[in-house]
Amino acid sequence: AAAGRPSILVIMTDDQTVESMRVMPQTRSLIGSAGATFDNNVVTYALCCPSRATFLTGQYPHNHGVRSNAPPDGGHAKLDHSNTLPLWLQGAGYVTGHVGKYLNGYGLVDTLEIPPGWTESYAGIGQSAYDFYDYRINENGTVVPYGTTPDQYQSDVYTEKALDFIRRRAPEAAAGVQPFFLFVAYLAPHSGGPIEPGDPGLPTTVPAPRHKGRFAGAVLPRSPAFNEANMTDKPASMRALASLEPKTVRAIGNAYRQRLESLLAVDEGVARFIGALRDGGVLENTLVIFTSDNGYFQGEHRVRAGKTLPYEPAVKVPLLIRGAGIAPGRQVSAMVANIDLAPTIVAAVRVTAGRTMDGSSLWPFLSGGQTTWPNGQRHVLVEDSPRGNKPTVFWSIKRESYVYTEYANGNRELYDLAIDSAQVASRHADPAYAGVRQELAKRLTTMKTCVGPIACW
Repeated sequence: AAAGRPSILVIMTDDQTVESMRVMPQTRSLIGSAGATFDNNVVTYALCCPSRATFLTGQYPHNHGVRSNAPPDGGHAKLDHSNTLPLWLQGAGYVTGHVGKYLNGYGLVDTLEIPPGWTESYAGIGQSAYDFYDYRINENGTVVPYGTTPDQYQSDVYTEKALDFIRRRAPEAAAGVQPFFLFVAYLAPHSGGPIEPGDPGLPTTVPAPRHKGRFAGAVLPRSPAFNEANMTDKPASMRALASLEPKTVRAIGNAYRQRLESLLAVDEGVARFIGALRDGGVLENTLVIFTSDNGYFQGEHRVRAGKTLPYEPAVKVPLLIRGAGIAPGRQVSAMVANIDLAPTIVAAVRVTAGRTMDGSSLWPFLSGGQTTWPNGQRHVLVEDSPRGNKPTVFWSIKRESYVYTEYANGNRELYDLAIDSAQVASRHADPAYAGVRQELAKRLTTMKTCVGPIACW
């Protein structure tokens, strides 16, 4: 039944900003230039576990139920694993493989668990998944420990596992017998162990030994929001943040350089994947997607590290797609989101999803030459954990150049990205924006509980 259908390769990084794509020339060339680059791709919850659950379901967090990284509102156990994208593809005759990080908390209850839907699984276990050395992988039901020598560097091990899968599975895909779906989830550039000499007092990642120091001279980008001087327009939770001290700014710069260096091993891996697909005769019939689970703050709005907040550095992530029928060199500026990835894969495979997905297929942009959504202005909801202190709990909605956010304590924000892309001046109290604010507030109310692509538009 799967004969002639494309194989699928999805590469996902962790906490990667759009800006950092500049140090990944092979990924930009071999996927973006060979296909499409989406310049306005956002995540519906800027946090690892909810975002990954959205990828596996095509649903908003309020529908798939994973609304945090840990219990009671989130974590691996919160998702219904009996109805996810890999199972739908298996049902369509695909062989499936997962390499790398899975959902947060995976392996904590049952070290040997293999989530339904994966023919082959090589997943980092529990907290060890956050160590670049001295970690453990559940390899199809067997726990394999890794050491501390350079050849055990986590990103490289994930690359080798994925390459092995591609090389073994490509012949049957090339022959039209059985296509594959491979999901490779790198930890980089997320912070992780070990802590090394010279690390700042901030969470830092770990570059491969061969890449250490490669960006020693890289200068931290400073948007107008960096260490924002005037926070009076911001909600109470943000106004409480102190200005960044010089030593903190230096630490952010140090962490930034290590993050860039950690992406070099990923860029090399992407190039090797494309080479393996080409060598296996399946490149022209493989849909290749590169993205991240969320972005990251590096001093914007006085936030020294982290994500989750409804500002562009955390919400916008890279998205590059190549494959059969996709014209090379496409630049798409229409707003798309991570809820659209599963629908896009489902459409490519011509399979029926087992859930009501909230996103829409990106194929009109990929093959149809479309530059805007045909059915009017799109809205995307950005969610937060429903639990927490009222000043920090938010619901945010994006439409074209507008971002409107409501906090549980009554605080509001409204940004016009067309004139304020750095989000330094909220217009929520500006009479000139009263109409827009009312429209977005009304739409936000319905989006909080929306189900399906029409209601969630």
